[in-house]
Amino acid sequence: MTETRVMKSSDLALRMARLAQIERELARAEDALREGNDGMVRVCARRAVGLAAEAWLERVPGKSWRGDALNHLRRISADESFPQDIRRAAERLMTKVTQRATAPFSTDPIADARRIIAHLDARTDGGGA
Repeated sequence: MTETRVMKSSDLALRMARLAQIERELARAEDALREGNDGMVRVCARRAVGLAAEAWLERVPGKSWRGDALNHLRRISADESFPQDIRRAAERLMTKVTQRATAPFSTDPIADARRIIAHLDARTDGGGA
């Protein structure tokens, strides 16, 4: 019984730490937005989604994606089990600032990141990134 509590406490601590990392990346994105650094806004938003995706994958059986934040976004954008709006948000976040005229581009990468993160959290029993 005590061992189970320790594991749950440890799991909770890991989730809290991961959530703090996600929030730090989103705060960095907000700072970059205020500074007019569009590229860094996108990088931080992507990192936040990557962290949330890693946490989600640890809790979801049958999914074993590996890689960086862009790989997670690619997988989300291609996975038809995700709603179309989530797949499109992932696709927009993948687009580089230099490609904004030729590819789907997010005018609000922080909102797109938050939308994806909230969806990943909602797809997991018990929530928590």
